[in-house]
Amino acid sequence: MKIPVIDIFAGPGGLGEGFSALLNAEGTRAFDIALSVEKEEAAHQTLTLRSFFRQFEPGTVPEDYYSFVKGEITIQELYRRWPQQASLAKEEAWLATLGDGEDAVPFEEVDSRIKNALKGHKNWLLIGGPPCQAYSIVGRSRRKDSILDEEKDVRVGLYRQYLRILAVHNPAVFVMENVKGLLSAKTKESSVFTKILNDLSDPVKIFPQTGTASPDSSVCPGYRIYSLVEEPASYDLNYNPVYNQKNFVIQAEKYGIPQTRHRVILLGVRKDINFYPGTLKKVDEVAIAQVLHDLPGLRSGLSKQKDNLEAWRTAISGVNLESVFPNAESCLIDEIKYQVKKIREAVAETGTEFLLCDKAEIGYEKEWFTDSRIGGVCNHSARGHMNSDLLRYLFVSSFARVYQRSPKLEDFPVELLPAHKNVKEGIDDKKFADRFRVQLWDKPSKTITSHISKDGHYYIHPDPVQCRSLTVREAARIQTFPDNYFFCGPRTSQFIQVGNAVPPLLANKIARLVLPVFSKLENETALSTGSDPAVTLRETVGV
Repeated sequence: MKIPVIDIFAGPGGLGEGFSALLNAEGTRAFDIALSVEKEEAAHQTLTLRSFFRQFEPGTVPEDYYSFVKGEITIQELYRRWPQQASLAKEEAWLATLGDGEDAVPFEEVDSRIKNALKGHKNWLLIGGPPCQAYSIVGRSRRKDSILDEEKDVRVGLYRQYLRILAVHNPAVFVMENVKGLLSAKTKESSVFTKILNDLSDPVKIFPQTGTASPDSSVCPGYRIYSLVEEPASYDLNYNPVYNQKNFVIQAEKYGIPQTRHRVILLGVRKDINFYPGTLKKVDEVAIAQVLHDLPGLRSGLSKQKDNLEAWRTAISGVNLESVFPNAESCLIDEIKYQVKKIREAVAETGTEFLLCDKAEIGYEKEWFTDSRIGGVCNHSARGHMNSDLLRYLFVSSFARVYQRSPKLEDFPVELLPAHKNVKEGIDDKKFADRFRVQLWDKPSKTITSHISKDGHYYIHPDPVQCRSLTVREAARIQTFPDNYFFCGPRTSQFIQVGNAVPPLLANKIARLVLPVFSKLENETALSTGSDPAVTLRETVGV
């Protein structure tokens, strides 16, 4: 039996992808996304398309899906050819706003949708990450008052919708993700994180009369909240209120994700289930070269003039390097000259939504990422940049090759400093001094966030010849999305989707910890009903 999953604040589905990709011994999915909820239209389109993909067991996805990815048919035509699967996908992926705002759907409708999706299953999984901008350190630094006010910013209390669903529907397990800034966020009354832990430990205390909930705590006995990285580490309001909040932060680069993404992820197990899920296992860091080296090289586009290959070459190679870099060390000048010579010979174009190319030969987790049926790369097109930014990108990527680090503003030649009012502040006070950051081939990437949709300055490709920022597919590779995961909507929206997602491979590793909890429940159910527990265990866990 597949374990039902409800995914709220789903984004493009990164967390759900990790769980649904976990297979049992028969090669079928151990977890089934019964309902996913997202309010952004483009992300919802991506979510629906991936739900359509999951209507087929692994290895049986129709060729029409790949025809869509290649741009040979429209998504409407794809759904027309497979009406049953399309209907199921549209039923699963719900475009809706959760919370208390004017645009939010009524609680009763949310409860009805969840109840119908679960089809009577009592033991299921709730996953999701309430919108995190209100908790982010950067977001708070831009406000004069760092104290969060739930009345002024409804995002502060969106976790309450998560909490309400726990109180009403009582899942066996939940997984909740948010930004690291949650740890230092405060309201006028208390630490936000402490309040959230207290509430999640006993959700009925906050929502005693909502829906089918009752003041009787037996309806929802509450949850023990476990760390996924420290053993043993859990939080239970009744018997273990002392905790180290840093135990709930996952540093993704320590667990096989090629970026330094640090996020709070909470694993809650209902208190009537006596099972310790264990922790993630640390592995060696994964450099971005391992996930990017096989992707086709692209040149950047030109954003302020007619774009073609010759104009692009001229914009870079036609510059007098000695005048732009008058005080650069000879080793750096030599590297830049070498790269400019290669640029004069470059023949790459700017890419497209589907780029035909040879079979991918990724150097890491090949079975996870690649799909031989694609025959190319999707969502792989370079952005256009101003001429001045092309020279900055050339400089920072060449600098990194020579000095093995990304330059700060203080390392820039004066001629390349941007004409921003706060540049001097960046040099003198080191504030946002790395606003032009090249990612290093032999290191994990810096965190991929939704800010990548703005300008790409923080996500410069390490190859100077390409002289550009990362593409959506490169960001998706760093976020560990499989290559057959197609992102819908305009490119800006695609970047936002990728940046906001939970890395699916990390979610898959969490799913491996969660699955034994349900195996235990299935085994206990089999014993109580007289079924063969060994058979039940094999079907659920794949042993």
